[in-house]
Amino acid sequence: MEQKSRIIGMLLFDNLTQLDLTGPYEVFARLPNTQVLLIADRKRGVKSDSGMVIYADTAYRTCPPLDIICVPGGPGVGDAMTNKTLLNFLKKQAKTADYITSVCTGALVLGAAGILRGYRATTHWLSLDLLALFPDVTVDNQRVVIDRNRITGGGVTAGIDFGLTLAAKLYGDNIAKEIQLMMEYNPQPPFNCGAPETADKAIIDNAMPKWEAVRQNRRVIIEGIVSSKSFHS
Repeated sequence: MEQKSRIIGMLLFDNLTQLDLTGPYEVFARLPNTQVLLIADRKRGVKSDSGMVIYADTAYRTCPPLDIICVPGGPGVGDAMTNKTLLNFLKKQAKTADYITSVCTGALVLGAAGILRGYRATTHWLSLDLLALFPDVTVDNQRVVIDRNRITGGGVTAGIDFGLTLAAKLYGDNIAKEIQLMMEYNPQPPFNCGAPETADKAIIDNAMPKWEAVRQNRRVIIEGIVSSKSFHS
């Protein structure tokens, strides 16, 4: 398979979930002939929702054209969805990128930028109904969803599956398999509780109220976005 050099850009914003970013980053950093850039509004430290500080390599204005762009999720997506500078950067890069991608609720940011119109996509299970609020987006509740040059991953840990899926598309199955092997990505979770389909109802009922305020805030933001004239222009 072709071994051309590629640039993968991963977006940083305040209050992102670091594993959404660092899971696929670990995969991408092991790819041949690939440069991985962390991008923010300016070169600075960005604090994740857990307090980890991640430093940007470059700013929007100095970022080169990207072959692949990836948007993580996290509590900060509410602000990211209304950040015009961030959205304009995404729209500009999406015009020439080979792949436009996201992990977890990063798909909501792609939706807010209008670059999931006409595509299937997934996100964290708790936000699937919110992703469906964007016009012409078909929600597909899968671990990783590929629709032409849009690739979206489900919640948090799905970022590693997404990263390996993209690695295989770029450089072939064998390179992706070797990366998986050397990462010893061999999940054997202690509980069969990683999705609503397998979790006990009591666990779901206990978890849902803790996130309801966040969900409702995002719903209001998305409804405002899709009702605006600028979104449809």
